[in-house]
Amino acid sequence: MRRIICIFAAYIVFAMRKFIYNYPEWPNFIWDTEGMSLLCGNVRNLQGKLIGKMESLGFDLKNQANLETLTSDVVKTSEIEGYILNPDEVRSSISRRLGMEISGLVESDRFIDGVVDMTLDATRNYNKLLSEERLFDWHCALFPTGRSGMYKIITGNWRDDSSGPMQVVSGAVGKEKVHFQAPEATVLDKEMQIFIEWFNKKSNVDLIIKAGIAHLWFVTLHPFEDGNGRIARALTDMILSKSDDISQRFYSMSTQIRTQRNEYYAFLEKTQRGGLDITNWLKWFLNCLKNSIMESENTLKKIIDKHVFLNKHIDIALNGRQKTMINKLLDDFYGNLTTSKWAKITKCSSDTALRDIQDLVKKGLLRKAEEAGRSTNYELVK
Repeated sequence: MRRIICIFAAYIVFAMRKFIYNYPEWPNFIWDTEGMSLLCGNVRNLQGKLIGKMESLGFDLKNQANLETLTSDVVKTSEIEGYILNPDEVRSSISRRLGMEISGLVESDRFIDGVVDMTLDATRNYNKLLSEERLFDWHCALFPTGRSGMYKIITGNWRDDSSGPMQVVSGAVGKEKVHFQAPEATVLDKEMQIFIEWFNKKSNVDLIIKAGIAHLWFVTLHPFEDGNGRIARALTDMILSKSDDISQRFYSMSTQIRTQRNEYYAFLEKTQRGGLDITNWLKWFLNCLKNSIMESENTLKKIIDKHVFLNKHIDIALNGRQKTMINKLLDDFYGNLTTSKWAKITKCSSDTALRDIQDLVKKGLLRKAEEAGRSTNYELVK
């Protein structure tokens, strides 16, 4: 009988330690500082080189790079969670808030404006203290109607688990797989107070390490009914902005996480089911950060190429539709440029679109693509 009780007690202890927050030492994370020193040094070196390179550019180019990075960040942090945003609306929303004058601005809805407001508050106001109220403001900005899709959710407050425990689940109905179950709602006031105090407190922990810890810690607590991933990534950007000591963003962690999304979720799940040693998570996080900084070179090249092209043709008179389309072609234009696509995007007739295009061909900015296919396609003359 005693043996059965011991086995049962051992099972209870094992069950309690199913997730990382069940350990008595929580949230006293540990990691291999010495083993990660080289990786930290590499990331720091790349950060320094990138910031130095951006400082050597002019004011306009830096602003353009910041705009492109923030646009990608907002689009991709939402895409990770399955929300597809219109990049043109995101870019327009950011431009208005930064006071930038760019051609082709479009209206943006309040859902996009909410993600933009949160992202800009995190990155531009990185030196302001984090607070419960600030997190609630971010959450309300993400869900301005108080709904996530069709479902009404608690906004501007912690979840209450009234509909059951907060779980991360995949699979069809009846065959669900629980990847993670968050702590009970009853402990959130205390847990979030501890997290916020740690987040604001200065320490000897390298800020890029702190960004990785904050990300893991916040998504593990999962304090809101929805939006936890996006807010966790905003907190990550906030600490990285403090690490760079600049309010402008020239690399996007969310964009890289989207590229490595399967790994991202796999490492989170494995770490949340493990002990307090989070070395492997931090290594993955830092490698992802390193990749995001390296990838920023492509963004920078695109910005510089665009700048060179526009300066080359600065004296050529263009109408508003032509300016809009040239900027689109210099950014991320998907597919082939045809007369019908021009007409649809600029909301003009096919005849007007053809005249616009022929005018640009005469001026040497466009040419017919060699592989035209069934319809005539055009491309920029770079």
